[in-house]
Amino acid sequence: MLDAYIYDGLRTPFGRHAGSLASVRPDDLLAHVIRALVERNSFAPEQYEDVIAGCTNQAGEDARNVARHAGLLSGLPLEVGGQTVNRLCGSGLAAIIDAARSVTAREGELFVAGGVESMSRAPFVMAKSETAYSRNFRMFDSTIGARFPNPKVEAEFGDDTMPQTADNVARDLGISREEADTFAAGSQARFEAAREAGFFDDEILPIEVPQGRKKLPLAVDRDEHPRPGTGVEQLAKLRTLFDGGVVTAGNASGVNDAPAPC
Repeated sequence: MLDAYIYDGLRTPFGRHAGSLASVRPDDLLAHVIRALVERNSFAPEQYEDVIAGCTNQAGEDARNVARHAGLLSGLPLEVGGQTVNRLCGSGLAAIIDAARSVTAREGELFVAGGVESMSRAPFVMAKSETAYSRNFRMFDSTIGARFPNPKVEAEFGDDTMPQTADNVARDLGISREEADTFAAGSQARFEAAREAGFFDDEILPIEVPQGRKKLPLAVDRDEHPRPGTGVEQLAKLRTLFDGGVVTAGNASGVNDAPAPC
């Protein structure tokens, strides 16, 4: 029987791509939240068994086990381990499931689990040349989408991006452009109502972002990705990303920066 429970939850605000959090390293983002989470609870730091963090990219500053690095930066004892997991967009949830499974299996009683990502800081990555002395090389943007794709996988399963996949799903389920826009507008309205009611106040940890010499740090204390007041009429004016599709920049999820440990 599953006997694991989420004891507390905390996250930074979600930042827009190239937004207010773009200058903060992902390991520092995660460490900031872990430190505050440990400080506001009564457990001793040495009681934590492991830090389990989901991370999709792992191509730059979040490489080489970002969970372990963030745990060290947060001040947790050296004896508290760190494990990074990757299930792409489900990585943070996979980390929580891994922690719950470990509790159930009696591998530990107390874990920090969640996820971190900074798409703004995702690097360009370069493949090695295929032959000696070759002057040809391939460059990939690791912000989003595949890099170093395997031609065999592409040939058998395709290379559709996330927006293309969303169009495929809409086509299969008969979701119209109007329905997609209506849902997106409703989502924006519900988020803004929840924000005004203070629903997110206890889960968001503000973060101060340095602004350079002789400037005060910028206090980021709210999510940047919502666009309050967005209506169906505005969304309907946007062009679809692909001919014959329904996905636009307004009714699709964006690329954001934020960790959300629990």
